[in-house]
Amino acid sequence: MCDMDGFAHILLRREHGVLLATLNRPETRNALAPEVVAELARAVGIAESDDTVRALVLRGAGGFFCAGGNVGSFQSRLDAAATDEDPVAARNREFGRFMQRLAALPVPVIAVVEGAAMGGGMGLACAADLVLATQDAKFALSETALGIIPAQIAPFVVARLGRRAALRLGLFGERVSGSAAQALGLVDELAADGAALDALLAQWLTRLCACAPGANRALKPLLRRCGRDEDGALLDDAARLFAACMRREGAEGIAAFREKRPAAWRHEFTADAVRT
Repeated sequence: MCDMDGFAHILLRREHGVLLATLNRPETRNALAPEVVAELARAVGIAESDDTVRALVLRGAGGFFCAGGNVGSFQSRLDAAATDEDPVAARNREFGRFMQRLAALPVPVIAVVEGAAMGGGMGLACAADLVLATQDAKFALSETALGIIPAQIAPFVVARLGRRAALRLGLFGERVSGSAAQALGLVDELAADGAALDALLAQWLTRLCACAPGANRALKPLLRRCGRDEDGALLDDAARLFAACMRREGAEGIAAFREKRPAAWRHEFTADAVRT
């Protein structure tokens, strides 16, 4: 088990192996200030290192998911002299390293969006494996309106939406509703309001926790390699992973199936259990 104390900018709690991380800076609409990103990175580190973690859920406090970069801190970056290692570029790339770790987590990442996901906030959603949102949620790549670009989130936006939709949203700064975001493939399922969103999240976590946690940790990295690695080597590794899973959780899963009982890892969530 890992230390979950000492968080000041996000609320982090654990519910039956699921890490629930809530951005908790509503006065800035949960903007991604450096200290917020640092705490998110700590939460990702817990999910990376603790094999009992089954998923990471990201959401925002105050009815707003995330406003993206903290524009208030941009001036201080501009005031720093540009050198061979431009501090603006260095800070930007630091956020990209966090995004790479988030997307590469071996456990499912779920983004739960109310209010709006703007700029980097939309990037967080694009790096997730499942995105749930209210119908009136808003999504936008808002950077070009400020004269900057969605630099470090670009690969994750393209991976989620495809190049054509990423060009449309990025070049025109279009703000899309939850239903339009679902049509683009950004949102997986919509809820009518916040209460329905909690119930929807509980349903998906219940589905998740019907699956063996170790098998999920083996599957997600394997799927990331598909289409990238040579098939023969990939399938060799897949066979070894299959055997390892069979000899661990597979024995319990097969026994539960034969005995017509829930497997030991199953858990049912309620809306109250996941509510911020």
